[in-house]
Amino acid sequence: MTGHEYVKRLAADRRVSRDPRRHWPELERIPQDWALNVWVRVVSAFTSYGEEHRRLRNMIAPSFTPRRTEALRPRVQAIVDGLITDLESADPGEPVDLRAEFAYIIPNEVICELFGVPADMRAWTRRVMDAVLNTGASPEQARADYAEMWACMRALADIKRVRPGDDMTSDLIAARDGDFAFDENQLISTLVLMIGAGSETAVNLIAKATHALLTHPDQLALVREGKASWDDVIEETLRLESPIMHMPLRYAVEDIDLDGVTIRKGDAIILAFGAAGRDPALNGESADAFDLTREEREHMAFGHGVHYCLGAPLARLEASIALPALFERFPDMRLAVEPAELVPQASFIANGHRSLPVHLKPVS
Repeated sequence: MTGHEYVKRLAADRRVSRDPRRHWPELERIPQDWALNVWVRVVSAFTSYGEEHRRLRNMIAPSFTPRRTEALRPRVQAIVDGLITDLESADPGEPVDLRAEFAYIIPNEVICELFGVPADMRAWTRRVMDAVLNTGASPEQARADYAEMWACMRALADIKRVRPGDDMTSDLIAARDGDFAFDENQLISTLVLMIGAGSETAVNLIAKATHALLTHPDQLALVREGKASWDDVIEETLRLESPIMHMPLRYAVEDIDLDGVTIRKGDAIILAFGAAGRDPALNGESADAFDLTREEREHMAFGHGVHYCLGAPLARLEASIALPALFERFPDMRLAVEPAELVPQASFIANGHRSLPVHLKPVS
């Protein structure tokens, strides 16, 4: 589904489930080396339905309230400031991969701190989360990536059982070992969901917003002249370049008539949240343009309905700190390659570039 109206309707429809174990008969025929297994077979709020979804979501929601998100502002600011300082020392004649050296680090550090990932585990954690986003992996690689991802998150849980702290993983373990019937599979699956999805969205938001401004100098000028805000930049980027393009999968609980088209009970459904923001029916014939003066920019970059992304306020917070800091410190920043040379991620899910090479300062 790519049209905004239909994506929105189905995302909020109670006849649409995200639980393949209950509502997707084809699951038993799906091989264990399928590249989307990590998005389908895990057992968490992400892949649950009805009362079970509400129960699991309510266990993680307290960590993403507006108050707790706002409390992270000083830490996000400190991470951004440190990275900006590091970037200052870059050789003006050499390009810097802004995705790897800036956009990627901020959300990953924040989410790792939120979940108490030890410093010596963070490289491993980032590697396995990157791997599960590679939906173009071969069957052999997909199987290996799934196993390593599971091993990494289990190792984190084992560490936190021995050395609990003031972090989300310890809270989830307390629930797992307490009175909430939160089993081990759900614990590991929830860690996968929150640490993986909790970082990638903001990585691509920051990187795509930077790319959009560098390739639309007229729009960047509006920001610098005070005619557009950084919030405008963030929301227009989310609309035009949704960080997550597709979020597999959903399933029809019963037959659904969609204006004359029938989705049969048990059918798998893919909602193209990224495409919905570009629907001309909603945003007019200029839907494919990056326009900070746009009066309406409705989008579903963070989903819709009961599965709306809990981390949306955190992603917006990170971008609202990172983007102005970057452009204020490096006003002469420019792409180091032609836009057409940038290579997309090998992912059906994430919408980003593999790298974003820039020159931060003029070359003397």
